[in-house]
Amino acid sequence: MDVEVKRERGGHFVRLYVDKEGGIGLDELQAVSEEVSAILDAEDPIDTTYTLEVSSPGLDRPLKGEADYRRFVGRLVKLSSYEPWEGRRHWTGRLQSVADGSVTVTLEKEKGATARIPLEKIAHGRLEVEFK
Repeated sequence: MDVEVKRERGGHFVRLYVDKEGGIGLDELQAVSEEVSAILDAEDPIDTTYTLEVSSPGLDRPLKGEADYRRFVGRLVKLSSYEPWEGRRHWTGRLQSVADGSVTVTLEKEKGATARIPLEKIAHGRLEVEFK
């Protein structure tokens, strides 16, 4: 689960991204929305009007933490680091493994070369959408 609170054109938004192994359906999203809305109405923790949005992370979901990387081994990913690691800051390739606090990615556009990036160096990771 991930929460995002933002002010955008049109007002304030509270976005709740929920997921589970195997994906989440519309009925489950609706149930979460109703339950969270009731809790927020009762507790009133936000001092302005807002719109609550509940959704799944989507096909190009962000990867947050080691568990996400383990879950999506074999998938195409795009990674960025906070600072250069082994001469670069961006990688796109197939996630091969997660071990010893690092991810290994096969860089498909670079003739199968691999990169091993420590999780602590990754600023942003996200799945790439693939059409088969």
